[in-house]
Amino acid sequence: MTVHSIDPVFDSSSKILILGSFPSVKSREQGFFYGHPQNRFWKITARIFSADIPNTIDEKINLLKENRVALWDVIKSCEIIGSADSSIKNVIPNDLSKIFKTADIKQVFVNGRKAESLYIKYLEKETGIKATALPSTSPANASWSENRLFEYWNAEIKKALKS
Repeated sequence: MTVHSIDPVFDSSSKILILGSFPSVKSREQGFFYGHPQNRFWKITARIFSADIPNTIDEKINLLKENRVALWDVIKSCEIIGSADSSIKNVIPNDLSKIFKTADIKQVFVNGRKAESLYIKYLEKETGIKATALPSTSPANASWSENRLFEYWNAEIKKALKS
């Protein structure tokens, strides 16, 4: 069993929550989300908010909090081979209540189809919010170029933050 050891990022001003499935091996080694150098999450998030691409964990946390974005994963612990979402089994979901008690989350987004299916199975009833699935920023999602991902993510996240 592999246990998620990265704390969620959120504060009382967070309005949207982005959930991945489970941290990759690189992310677990670095102790923070989307640590694989080929993952496009930080490039796209920075571009959405017209910011520099963050390099340090503190810069990443500041980028999220300054833009009212909470970030975590669906899974607290699971069996996983390497970083392969397809190998995930025996899931124990994260308890999102601490985020929802602190922040007025208006929209939940999931990064990729695996996160979407896990969210629906384990967390949607608890939150009462239907998640919007965003195409995965993982390098494994090679059919989506960085520009195409940016256009999709930008439209959805800007719309959610306006409401």
